[in-house]
Amino acid sequence: MALAAAAVRARLVHVSSDAVFSGAAVHYDETCVPDPTTPYGAAKAAAETAVKAIVPTAVIARTSLIIGDGNSPHELLVHELATGHRTGVLFTDDVRCPIHVTDLAAALLDLAASQYAGVHHVAGADAISRHELGLLIARRDGLGAASLPVGRRAETGPPGPLDVRLDCTLTQARVKTRLRGAREFMALR
Repeated sequence: MALAAAAVRARLVHVSSDAVFSGAAVHYDETCVPDPTTPYGAAKAAAETAVKAIVPTAVIARTSLIIGDGNSPHELLVHELATGHRTGVLFTDDVRCPIHVTDLAAALLDLAASQYAGVHHVAGADAISRHELGLLIARRDGLGAASLPVGRRAETGPPGPLDVRLDCTLTQARVKTRLRGAREFMALR
């Protein structure tokens, strides 16, 4: 995609992930160097490097958990756990900055129409655990929040970063779209 964009001098907005970070620093702004600990994170970091080399004017937008109006992977997981259709747990120590899909899309359009280039963090304003996010989803959707299974990723979960908080201060100053936190957008339905 970067090669095609470069060939026709098209504007490129490449969507990346907070998975490029290990979680060792917890708070990450746009100047932080990727230090992935998973193959997925390494692939995302490599893609960022390639995009920067091929299209220096591109925007690289790192985001976090994307939440919608019921059909995102995390929302579906919460529904399956709450209804007993799936086993597993929601981790209390796995923290991210979830963003609503409409906020993400609007911010990406803002960046595409701007003169900015380079890395931008586009995530929600709240740093919350996957368990707290699950509780918010369950309450919003009328599910039994008390039945959601709880666990700690550090003790039982797959390897990977535990606490990755994207600092979006720079990006928020550059886009019209307000990057709402999950506690806000989950309450508005």
